[in-house]
Amino acid sequence: MSIERRVRLVEALFETLDTQISTFQNKTTLHCATGCGKCCTNPTMEASPLEFLPFAFHLFLNGQAETTLKTLNTKSKHSICHIYSPLNLVDSALGRCSNYKYRGLVCRLFGYAASNDKYGQKRMVTCKIIKENQKETLQDTAEAINNGLYIPMFTEYYMQLSQIDFTMGNVIVPINRALKLAIEEVLQYYAYRPFPSGLVNIA
Repeated sequence: MSIERRVRLVEALFETLDTQISTFQNKTTLHCATGCGKCCTNPTMEASPLEFLPFAFHLFLNGQAETTLKTLNTKSKHSICHIYSPLNLVDSALGRCSNYKYRGLVCRLFGYAASNDKYGQKRMVTCKIIKENQKETLQDTAEAINNGLYIPMFTEYYMQLSQIDFTMGNVIVPINRALKLAIEEVLQYYAYRPFPSGLVNIA
């Protein structure tokens, strides 16, 4: 399957998820604190290369793939997400995603999705800040989920992702390595193929 086709399928999956999360937020009123990027500073965050294929393709089309790859090659395995941009050096938890449109699946799911516990019950996967500052809302949401309120599930979305590309979708690595592998996939794909839309010298 071509890079362009895979990118379109991943983006379509993200659009469906974004709509579902928006509906879930509206019904529950759960929300991230303004300017909070605490979860993005977790150096152990992992993702699959496939969920960052749209980001890698975007970089390629804008002539930023090779320079971004060089930067990623200088980062240690304990570095925070390359796309995350702290607002200041004093508190890295305050910040934003510098490429929010192209954030990964894990970034979209975290805070507004669930996984099954050992009893088969749906349990929200969310952050300490939401748990501490929105206790009542979170309790009401958990009850609503038990009563049938729809919430996106991590396993279901990662299964759908892997159906687009089994190999890229089932590799789970530190987030910056996932970015690196996605960019390498795009660069290798176009190494011996015409550039999309007849473009040249865009890598």
